[in-house]
Amino acid sequence: MGTGDIHVPAGRRRERLTLVAAAGILALTGIAAIGFAVTGHEGESPPAVMNAAAAPTNSPSEPVTRAGELTTGPLMASSPPTRVSIPSLKITAATVSLGLQADGAMQVPDSATDVGWFTKAPAPGALGPAVLAGHVNWKGKRGSFFELSRLHIGDGISVAREDGSVAMFTVTKVQQYPKDRFPTDEVYGPTDHAALRLITCGGEFDDTTGHYRDNVIVYARLAHAHPA
Repeated sequence: MGTGDIHVPAGRRRERLTLVAAAGILALTGIAAIGFAVTGHEGESPPAVMNAAAAPTNSPSEPVTRAGELTTGPLMASSPPTRVSIPSLKITAATVSLGLQADGAMQVPDSATDVGWFTKAPAPGALGPAVLAGHVNWKGKRGSFFELSRLHIGDGISVAREDGSVAMFTVTKVQQYPKDRFPTDEVYGPTDHAALRLITCGGEFDDTTGHYRDNVIVYARLAHAHPA
């Protein structure tokens, strides 16, 4: 089990599976705290980020709210992301799909520049918490999410989607957490709106384990939906 792994308590797992990919995401404690190692050492590979037992099995297009709950804000039909842009950081990166490896660990982007979308989570713009993960650095190269911690409340994030539409998000919170205290519910629990989580590693680099000690998480919600 990788350094960043954090598992969803068994008692909570059944509840999430009935809600949808409410457990949708990447890792994060029920899916592991994206320990995404983004290690800066040449040749090192990231630790296992997800255990298959904790992975949600529902379709990303299913709703993440309980029956009778109201949704708030704009929503978009489900469509995979193709590119993410963060103007304030001058970042534009292609997105790739992330699934599970044979050992139950979540896949990670195999380049410093790509950003991964965990396909068992909702698509950006659809109801629920979409999750995008990127590297701080990778094999000696600066990653697309190197400066993610510099985002501020109110900053914009745009996600181009396969159907030609663009989901425009506004940052609502930026937090850094030790990997052993990953905020599972906050990150991938049910939401009543189209949410977005950007995740990378942060904090000090632990030379002993070869991984960063913290995760940086950006929370955002859909502000505008630009049709194709």
